[in-house]
Amino acid sequence: MEPLISVIVPVYRVEAYLDRCMASLLAQTYENLEIILVDDGSPDGCPGLCDSYAQKDRRVRVIHQDNRGLSGARNTGIEAAGGDYLAFVDSDDYVSRDFIRTLYELLEETGCAISQCRFAYVKGEPLRGTKDRDYHMYRGESLMGQLYGPEEEATCFVVAWNKLYKRELFAGIRYPLGRIHEDEATTYRLFHEGKKLVFTERILYGYYTENAGSITAVFSRKRLQWLTAQEERILFFQENGYERLLPAAYRKLCDACITFYLRCTKETEEQAAVQKDLMESLKRYCIQGDRWIRRLPFRTRTGYRLFCVSPFLYEKLLKGMQGSV
Repeated sequence: MEPLISVIVPVYRVEAYLDRCMASLLAQTYENLEIILVDDGSPDGCPGLCDSYAQKDRRVRVIHQDNRGLSGARNTGIEAAGGDYLAFVDSDDYVSRDFIRTLYELLEETGCAISQCRFAYVKGEPLRGTKDRDYHMYRGESLMGQLYGPEEEATCFVVAWNKLYKRELFAGIRYPLGRIHEDEATTYRLFHEGKKLVFTERILYGYYTENAGSITAVFSRKRLQWLTAQEERILFFQENGYERLLPAAYRKLCDACITFYLRCTKETEEQAAVQKDLMESLKRYCIQGDRWIRRLPFRTRTGYRLFCVSPFLYEKLLKGMQGSV
């Protein structure tokens, strides 16, 4: 008999999308599943919907809890899971019928601890992708380095929900409570524990982009928790032998300070205070990471110095260079 796989689905204010998500999970070609719906204190009709799914299919388990956020809901699911493998699916998203089976078979074939697929940004249409099962394997520093590739590739590696994990990876790892960008703070730790990952080019996960209630839809001070996750990752790299990745890690951190600063508009609450904090953070990172930042291109280092002196001039020159391309 094939092993039990636990699929953890945090549920909060997704009444309009939950049916679609559940239809995709209940139709999986891999049948030995437990689907754990964690109702995170949802104030809409989701609690009743969750209970109705459990009444109709014995594979569905429901946990009702007071609101603890996405991290708290995932952690509850991890602790309740009985499967040998874990997957996470966000409740406004949906997956291909062979999402679980493909990822499970890749783990079996390769001996990896984590399998991963490509995802597509969707608006409700069926997922379309090749049936080709071509895959790549990554290990150790090479695996961790994928977090610093082109933005689309790095996103594919860092998110929690396009993967299947061996359960034991979570023995000492949980998502940080009360924070967003929780995957940025967690996935690299799972990579370190798992050591090997297999990545199929198939698109098996649909990330829904029209949910106005998404926690990542609006820029606010809370988004700066991304910087905290990157600071923690740098410390982890220093402690665990990934020092060759530190130039890229500091570059990503410094670039983000500038990007966030420029995204702050008059509509941003406490705009001046947020921008002040970002400028102070950039200056601190440039001092703390000087040894590693010196290995970056001269143009990049000059840009950081210019921004610290005059964000206005930096933005003006940046727009000029973009306009000349």
